[in-house]
Order: sequence, then structure tokens, then C-alpha cells
Amino acid sequence: MTFQLRCATSENLAFSRNLTCQNMLRYYIHHDLLWQDEAFDVAWSGRENWLILVADTPAGFFSLSRDARALYIRELQIAEAFQGKGAGSWAIDQVIGMACKEKLPALRLTVFENNPAKNLYQRKGLRVQGEDECFLRMQLDISTPVL
Repeated sequence: MTFQLRCATSENLAFSRNLTCQNMLRYYIHHDLLWQDEAFDVAWSGRENWLILVADTPAGFFSLSRDARALYIRELQIAEAFQGKGAGSWAIDQVIGMACKEKLPALRLTVFENNPAKNLYQRKGLRVQGEDECFLRMQLDISTPVL
């Protein structure tokens, strides 16, 4: 399967919000957190958003932010039809490439502690740096060799 990346636009907001809610609502419920469309929309507007495509079909998206210390994956969501087909791994590789190109020292993300995506992140070299109530904070030092 061949994946492509395209800058997301405001036209992709509804797709991204719905996909995130669909993928994450079970974790919100499990951890007694409240999903709010409005909060997603505000966060989206302040981030760098990328659409993952297969041919012209949206397969997922990721949202990024950065500071001098790291590139942060704020969202990485893959549509169910494309899960388990390499889209998430490919997306992480793209983000690692961006961090390297920008000479940022680390890639960071936060994941629900019971989300199996943490296994993918570990395979990609991210290591748990800390835990909060229901989240793991993970980091890849960019100088670390990645498989």
C-alpha cells in the first residue's frame, strides 16, 4: 500500500475530528474523561495538521506542534480500514524525518496507557519517560538509531 502526505486544511477538520472520536472514545470512557468536539477544534486550529492518503482516500491524519526541545505528535489517527497495514508506522517515519530535518533533539507523544498503539511507538524506538493518571509520555531521542 502506498501512502502519501498532504497538508490538511479546514476542509479536513470534520474528518479528523470524527476519526479521532471514533478511535479514542473508548479510552475517554474507560478513563472517565469527557470528549468535547469544541476542544478538538480549538486544538486543531493551533497545530500543524497532515492528512495521510491512499490514492485520493483519506486514511488518517496527524497533528504536530514543536518547541526548541522536541517535535510533538499531538494526534495520530488511522481509519479502521487502514489499521494494521503500515499506515501508522509510515506516519511515524515521516514525523521522525521532519524532526531530523529540523534538527530537533527529540520526538515526543502522549498515549493512553491501555492503547495498544504504545507497542508500535516502542517498536519505533520511543521510550516511556513518565506516566500521568492514564497516559504514558514517550520520547525518541533523534540521535537514537531507528529500525
